[in-house]
Amino acid sequence: MPRYLIEVPHEGGVQACNRAAKLLLEHGSHFVTNADFGCHDNVHKAWIIIEADTKDGARYMLPPDYRPQAIITGLNKFRLEEIDRLTELHT
Repeated sequence: MPRYLIEVPHEGGVQACNRAAKLLLEHGSHFVTNADFGCHDNVHKAWIIIEADTKDGARYMLPPDYRPQAIITGLNKFRLEEIDRLTELHT
């Protein structure tokens, strides 16, 4: 199944971080317990890697308030044999 990195930004400040954590928790504890947050380093974003059938499917796993600004990136891995062909793969 395809894997996606979801980046969810939120406003800075204690209240905004608390609101973001609560909204994500209300949508499902799996997000809060598996996500990485940058708030302690003043980067007010959360990141999580999930499996979903499609990019839209990954987006709909988020609370509605965070869907529009979320960045969804499809992930892939390269096999060692592919390294020499990376230029070909990107043309």
